[in-house]
Amino acid sequence: MSVTTLRVAIVGFGWMGRVHAQAYSRVRHHFPDGPAHPELVAIADDVPGRAEAAARQFGVSAAVTDWRAVVADPSIDAVSVTAPNFLHREIGCAVLDSGKHLWIEKPVGLNASDAQAVADAAAANGRQTAVGFNYRNAPAVQEARELIASGGIGSVTHARFRFFSDYAAHPDGALTWRYQRARGGNGVLGDLGSHGADLAWYLLGDVDSLAADTAVFIPQRPEPSGATSGHQLASGGRLGPVENEDYVSAQLRLRSGGRCVLEASRVAVGEQNSYGFEVHGTRGLVRWDYRRMGELELAQGERYQDEPVSAVHVGPGSGDYAAFQPGAANPMSYDDLKVIEAQRFLRSIATGVPEGATVTDAVRSARTLDAMTASIEKGAWVTV
Repeated sequence: MSVTTLRVAIVGFGWMGRVHAQAYSRVRHHFPDGPAHPELVAIADDVPGRAEAAARQFGVSAAVTDWRAVVADPSIDAVSVTAPNFLHREIGCAVLDSGKHLWIEKPVGLNASDAQAVADAAAANGRQTAVGFNYRNAPAVQEARELIASGGIGSVTHARFRFFSDYAAHPDGALTWRYQRARGGNGVLGDLGSHGADLAWYLLGDVDSLAADTAVFIPQRPEPSGATSGHQLASGGRLGPVENEDYVSAQLRLRSGGRCVLEASRVAVGEQNSYGFEVHGTRGLVRWDYRRMGELELAQGERYQDEPVSAVHVGPGSGDYAAFQPGAANPMSYDDLKVIEAQRFLRSIATGVPEGATVTDAVRSARTLDAMTASIEKGAWVTV
């Protein structure tokens, strides 16, 4: 089978930009027989010196400060956009309108209107897209999805999705764009809640209506003195207001009739990437914890009461596990999930068939988050 080489670029080189670069570099190692392999040829970042340093690290020839130079280059086939949320719509649409394919991080803008604009640009230009809903790529999550769809735990009655983190728990956490509504959007809703909304849909189907509540627990943070990357501290800086949400909880009514609770926090002291779900059905339970990525907890049987829960380690027969490890219980990593994401994006370009999460999924997630915001404003249940 012939292999297509795709010339790719990255716009925005904070932590997530580096993750994309590493994913591109590993694709051919884990998927040597894939129909497309990437060649990273350009990096754009407006922080002085950052793109140049990244280019040296990854052996890339072109380093620029203006993302428009990447969009204008006709030799580039696809672009990763890992810039801040408020730039997603402008850059994402420009990439697609230039005829390039797009891999963009969630939540794809500040609201559903932004995400829809990017989706419309993709459709108008006939381009493939991928969105960074990476947790659905875990082989155990895919196994859970198949189990639920096949009726392995009966009809879904209720579920709970949890996305707790402490990355913003320190009161001296720098007041970056993440905490500004005009640049970071709706705070933890877009950051972690978007993952929860996507997983809820991926596993359980459409949401019919919801009621939500949010809170800001750290109302002021110190302004940073320079460029930041990740979640840095800025002790001693001038205090400024936190404009978006630290915490969200929502009750969801599913189209299927099931019920669901979604909860996310960026200020949960003692919780480091505590992400996961539990789904209850009329005949069983399936539970997953991201920190034990390759393991599912299952309860299945005919006793209903006092049904034991078993730990099951997924292996080469689940999802893309075999591309990384030869046997069950060998651990996979977060970065492996992004390699899977990159491979699906590249394969969709080569075949013309969308694979994995796309901007359509981003629109669906964003509409759920917008409904949460509307519910809070109205103090009532709202239709999604």
